[in-house]
Amino acid sequence: MISTDNIGALVGSTVIGSDGDKIGTVGQVYVDPDTGRPNWITVRTGLFGMRESFVPLDAAEQTGDDIRVPYSKDFVKDAPNIDHEGALEEDETDNLYSYYGGGSAGYSRTADDDRGADTNGTVGHDTSGPNTDDAMTRSEERLHVGTEKVQTGRARLRKYVVTENQTVTVPVTREEVRIEREPITDANVGDALSGPDISEEEHEVILTEERPVVAKETVPVERVRLDKETVTENETVTGEVRKEEIEFDDETTRTDRR
Repeated sequence: MISTDNIGALVGSTVIGSDGDKIGTVGQVYVDPDTGRPNWITVRTGLFGMRESFVPLDAAEQTGDDIRVPYSKDFVKDAPNIDHEGALEEDETDNLYSYYGGGSAGYSRTADDDRGADTNGTVGHDTSGPNTDDAMTRSEERLHVGTEKVQTGRARLRKYVVTENQTVTVPVTREEVRIEREPITDANVGDALSGPDISEEEHEVILTEERPVVAKETVPVERVRLDKETVTENETVTGEVRKEEIEFDDETTRTDRR
């Protein structure tokens, strides 16, 4: 049985499921308008508590700051999705009781004043937990960008043989026969008359020429190696981040007197 002594203190309490695991925290408390007894709570679930599911308090027990309910976390999360801003309508309570198994009744949410005022007179409620002070914390996500090394490819040296034609001009010499005739003079008349008057005679001259000779040799021309260098460049990274904004609603009615 949930105590009615301080209903506002239930907000922010931890809700424990039937398996002993934490389901979430109490976001709001709904009371029976006739008896004033709390009969429904909304439980904030999810990673950031963005979802609120209705849970009946008929079979709930309060142990210290915890509220134990006879339902599992998954069962509570799958409860009918009902707007928790405002009073519960009859058809909404019927759907909830049909899901959890029970009767039907009309309920209204606790007034803001029931959520408690501290001893210093500060009125407020931290929706992420029980009342602490008169301020709320605004948070936002930040991008933390780092680098990692990944393999992008391989580079290797490979040597292969290519055959090509090379033309080189080489000067060569050759001997050719040339006939020289000289007249009979006093200087050579002796040589001319030294043989028989009439005879047959042959003279032979050996001719030579140069021919190109091709020889090949292998010589080293250069050395090639693989090396790496580090190149630094700027790269733009885009990511989505969330942040909380705080709005101020002033519903105070003032009457100016003159």
